[in-house]
Amino acid sequence: MVDQIKIREAVRLLLEGIGEDVEREGLKETPDRIARMYGEIFAGMEDNAAEHLSKTFAVESNEIVLVKDITFYSMCEHHLMPFYGKAHIAYLPNGRVVGLSKLARTVEVYAKRPQIQEQMTIQIVEAVMEHLRPQGVMVMLEAEHTCMTMRGVEKPGSRTVTVASRGCFQEDPKWQALFFQMLEKRNEKEYNQDLT
Repeated sequence: MVDQIKIREAVRLLLEGIGEDVEREGLKETPDRIARMYGEIFAGMEDNAAEHLSKTFAVESNEIVLVKDITFYSMCEHHLMPFYGKAHIAYLPNGRVVGLSKLARTVEVYAKRPQIQEQMTIQIVEAVMEHLRPQGVMVMLEAEHTCMTMRGVEKPGSRTVTVASRGCFQEDPKWQALFFQMLEKRNEKEYNQDLT
């Protein structure tokens, strides 16, 4: 659980460290605000993907499932600065599926922790593989990192893309090709045109 007392003390020290007056009107309540905010943005520290992926439903056919453009916000563990973007998750069921919102909640579990994008991608793919036991899983994250855009090299607009796969998506290139093909399709009209 987030220790709000320690966070408030740390923020006061940080503000003093940069030469601010922690008693001035604009900053007086900042330690409290940041402590509450950190409770929200690091909520994944107390969450477990198993809770979201444990309730599954039987299906008769095992067709690919893709949930794309899942928005996420996370904090880089190296600088405690935000990175944010979209997650795309595909899996090939093995007789059972999970509610679609549960995949988005799984992304949130790992995003709401001090994190690096590379590790988050692997955590998501392994959680889906472990708890759904599908024939295969593929995950792609696309994100902009403020530790690269606001400081350091200062290159706004640059995106980092990470991909991880397991099972049939790792073993058979045709499933990876299908994943990327489905990501490229941005609306139903495009799907329908391909089918005719």
